[in-house]
Amino acid sequence: MNLRPKRPVDRRLLAALAQHPVMASLVGVEMADRFTTTSTPLGILASVPLGDLEATVRRTAAAGKIVFVNMDSTPGLGHDPGALTYLKGIGAVGICSTRAAIVERATGLGLLAMQKVFVTDRSNLHRSLQSVARSHPDLVQLMPAVVLPYVERQAKEMGVPYLAAGFVQSPADVVAALGHGAAGVCTSDEGLWELRRSALRAS
Repeated sequence: MNLRPKRPVDRRLLAALAQHPVMASLVGVEMADRFTTTSTPLGILASVPLGDLEATVRRTAAAGKIVFVNMDSTPGLGHDPGALTYLKGIGAVGICSTRAAIVERATGLGLLAMQKVFVTDRSNLHRSLQSVARSHPDLVQLMPAVVLPYVERQAKEMGVPYLAAGFVQSPADVVAALGHGAAGVCTSDEGLWELRRSALRAS
């Protein structure tokens, strides 16, 4: 099975992750607003009411951020092609979802796409690899981060940069994820958002 993505990884993502290995998980409007004042370039937006979504997306874009809207955690958004068209229309740069069909449609519309993969056992991992091979996301969010030592080889075979998420609570957790091949991590811990790769190497 060919696990290589159909298109190259967006240079903006590679450049951001090369310096800033932490992607901010933004739960709600207030957290998203605090994110706009940081140097962290990447974020995932979740749990923002539909009525506040456009304004929040536009604020993060105006701050120069690359933000993925978590379609699975946005109340009232839905998972149909119309939702993707709506997100593109309000200025969203990317989406995040567990659903391969949504990821595939998003890339077809020119949106960046991150596919969330929850690893519960080896059979689940195999199905997830097949799903990623079909959908060709720009990034994979692999959860929980603690499974990385056990799935590192298979994760690398995806041919897609992957970020570890879940239970990332310290700089040591970030270092461990990077050591197991992750391009970065996702966390809602605001104390980790502005960590730079150079500082992690120095420590």
